[in-house]
Amino acid sequence: MSQTNVQFSVASHVMAALGAHDGEPVRSSELASSVNAEPSFVRRVIAKLARAGLVTTTRGKSGACLLAKRPSQISMLDIYRASEAPAAFAVHTYPVTEGCVVSRNIKGCMATVLQQAQSGFEKELARQTLEDVVNRICSDRTVQR
Repeated sequence: MSQTNVQFSVASHVMAALGAHDGEPVRSSELASSVNAEPSFVRRVIAKLARAGLVTTTRGKSGACLLAKRPSQISMLDIYRASEAPAAFAVHTYPVTEGCVVSRNIKGCMATVLQQAQSGFEKELARQTLEDVVNRICSDRTVQR
């Protein structure tokens, strides 16, 4: 059974939390609490976002992070790429059965199909900004910014 990769969703959660704080620095421990994940895992995600230039971080006792750009300037594709999540779709790696026409040809065929699906997925992510996500989250009056 394949394992689900949560890198992108955790990176999106972190970015949305930072966006919802309107430019106020947020400690990684607060972000880990929001995600409800191990602080070390969240810090690794933050490091990827920082390397991509999406967040800035400060170290030490009063260390925190904040968005490096306005939420309107960050696409969900930027976050997806920064998270270094694997492609959403992949062709299986089982050996080819030479006596089967499907087995001999499916990988090449599916590679094209899945590349087109990945491309569509990325185009949709490019169309949406972090600001769109934060606005949807914070439009519920019960959500505190």
